[in-house]
Amino acid sequence: MNKLTFEYQQLLDTSGLYCPEPIMLLHTKLNEMQVGEILLLIATDPATTKDVPKFSQFLKHPLVHQEETQQQYRYWLKKLG
Repeated sequence: MNKLTFEYQQLLDTSGLYCPEPIMLLHTKLNEMQVGEILLLIATDPATTKDVPKFSQFLKHPLVHQEETQQQYRYWLKKLG
């Protein structure tokens, strides 16, 4: 089975950090990005499975894709205006 790959222009690895740090860093990183760029957020905090989609919806930066492995969560968000 082929694994889908999603392109991204920016990477933010918050592995080992816990709420609220991943969301605070995500907010800062998105502010630094250009409109239209995709950010890959890597996290190990299970709370991000609820926090990132809420953040995405609230600030209107679409969550393009998310996936979960045994101990890692990955989120692709698109920076909008």
